[in-house]
Amino acid sequence: MNRIFHARITWYQYLFLLILGVNAFVSLWCKYIILAVIVMLLLIVLIEQIIHTTYTVTSEGELIIFRGRFTRQLIIPIEDITAVRKVHSMKFGRFSVTEYVLIEYGAGKFASALPIKEREFIKSLTPGPSPKERGEKKECINIKERI
Repeated sequence: MNRIFHARITWYQYLFLLILGVNAFVSLWCKYIILAVIVMLLLIVLIEQIIHTTYTVTSEGELIIFRGRFTRQLIIPIEDITAVRKVHSMKFGRFSVTEYVLIEYGAGKFASALPIKEREFIKSLTPGPSPKERGEKKECINIKERI
């Protein structure tokens, strides 16, 4: 059975949508039609990517990262995943801009994910007991150590 995780929408994606929407409106208001059409096309692509981003863990042992119809999907075999980490982007004191899941696979390849249910997503990518069940408190889960 395939498990589908939907992407979380971050505050800066909302901000970017607002900025593009205002630019499209102002371009139409000032009769800059070509600029308005370009901004609206960018807005359509962005909305489509935000709405249709999914992370699918298949029963065949693959992670499929689908970021909308305008980009290629990324297929990662789960046995190639070496580490799954919850990472914070830039931090200002205790505040971080974004928290995301970093997936390391293959020889030095990385993929990032923003699933809504992060714990379930990480658990579906890592075989065996979770770090809390083993009494560990580290953020990084090395899958090769568990096998």
